[in-house]
Amino acid sequence: MELIFLGTGSGVPSKNRNVSSMALTLLQEQNSIWLFDCGEATQHQILRTSIKPRKINKIFITHMHGDHIYGLPGLLSSRSFQGGDDLLTIYGPQGIKEYVETCLKVSGTHLTYPLSIVEIIEGIVFENEQVIVSSKELDHGIPSYGFRIEEKDKPGELLVDKLKELGIEPGPIYQQIKENDVVKTQEGQVIHRPNFLGPDKKGRVITIFGDTRSTHQFKTFAEGSDVLVHEATFDDSKADLAQQYFHTTTKQAAFLAKEAHVKKLVLTHVSSRYQKDDFEDLAKQAQEIFPNTELASDFHKVTVNSR
Repeated sequence: MELIFLGTGSGVPSKNRNVSSMALTLLQEQNSIWLFDCGEATQHQILRTSIKPRKINKIFITHMHGDHIYGLPGLLSSRSFQGGDDLLTIYGPQGIKEYVETCLKVSGTHLTYPLSIVEIIEGIVFENEQVIVSSKELDHGIPSYGFRIEEKDKPGELLVDKLKELGIEPGPIYQQIKENDVVKTQEGQVIHRPNFLGPDKKGRVITIFGDTRSTHQFKTFAEGSDVLVHEATFDDSKADLAQQYFHTTTKQAAFLAKEAHVKKLVLTHVSSRYQKDDFEDLAKQAQEIFPNTELASDFHKVTVNSR
């Protein structure tokens, strides 16, 4: 899994940062790319990466503010000209369906691929054999959601030495044991898979917060994440502004990461009031509380390795 930050600013674009969007590549796991938010000019940002728009088959929208959705109609339209013919599903708050359908209708846009739009509430948003995605309503001026992407545990390694002790040598039988609960060998031995597998491999967890005030009630939702992506619109001296405008400061995000025992914190959604000279200080403020913190810039990448 790899996160690619396509836009890390808040409100309006700046010379250093485009507005909110990030991609989660799942090419090895599911041969797909998921997008989280789609601010203005997201498709322009994609052009500067190796991302293929036709590979994007899920888009998760945290909330309906413009800096998170204004790039969506253009991206949906362009995908028709870029070889995208597979189903694309958009998950977002109430209003996302009307917004998308209205934009497509009044612009006379006809998509060449099927589009599904799911308006979400708290709870499980999507699940298949490999991952489960759940949502949590946050504390913002309008409904805003966080998404927790949990990779399901995988079966442990085959205990080859144990099989050899029974006289079962490597060959096609090993693959059969991996894929079936019970296997009978040609010699009549009955193999129960759980007895010949090591401990399950723990799945990875990524939690992505939309815009929100910082509050301890979100600790459980972020608990144990390999990576927590959290907004940090303001520096620590602007806590009153953060409270007033339903946003979070650098240190507030760091305290949540510490309390939730996450492995890495990545800060994004930085106000355009901050320039390049400020970025190091913004990161240091959070690192004083939670050392394993990164301040994302546009095109920053975070690899999430298997546990």
